[in-house]
Amino acid sequence: MKVIIDLCVVPIGVGVSVSEYIVACERVLQDAGLKTLMHGYGTNIEGEWEEVFAAVKKCHEVVHTMGAPRISTTIRLGTRIDRAQTIEDKIKSVEAKLKNKT
Repeated sequence: MKVIIDLCVVPIGVGVSVSEYIVACERVLQDAGLKTLMHGYGTNIEGEWEEVFAAVKKCHEVVHTMGAPRISTTIRLGTRIDRAQTIEDKIKSVEAKLKNKT
């Protein structure tokens, strides 16, 4: 089953800056071959359910290996079976409606 998730991984107990941990997680997602779109407070990820959640697990493993004693992760997800939809489709739909607003 295809899924689109919004993932926000927050290492706890590692200080104020967490960018090195986010970079490591982004590399995990890239290595998994998943379609991603990073934003200011997380990453949208698109792919098959099993592959996406295996990558999320790997992100946790890598961040813990880097020394984070705790991780707080927020995931929002959506699936649909009536038609195929990509991250870009969702964005284009809203952008088109914004342009047509008078």
